[in-house]
Amino acid sequence: MNVDDIVRERIAAARRRIEQRKQLRAQLAEQRRRGLAARHRAKLTRPPFVGPADTTQEDQ
Repeated sequence: MNVDDIVRERIAAARRRIEQRKQLRAQLAEQRRRGLAARHRAKLTRPPFVGPADTTQEDQ
């Protein structure tokens, strides 16, 4: 095994790590997208927020 073989192995290992990280980022992005879509659906099912009653001149 010479220096060129060692360098070639290190480059191949680095490329594998880069590909693994890329796949992990893609998986996390997909999970985030699904989570945000579920959150949005949940928000749409809730009734609209109605603030506190207006206590202006009419009630006095």
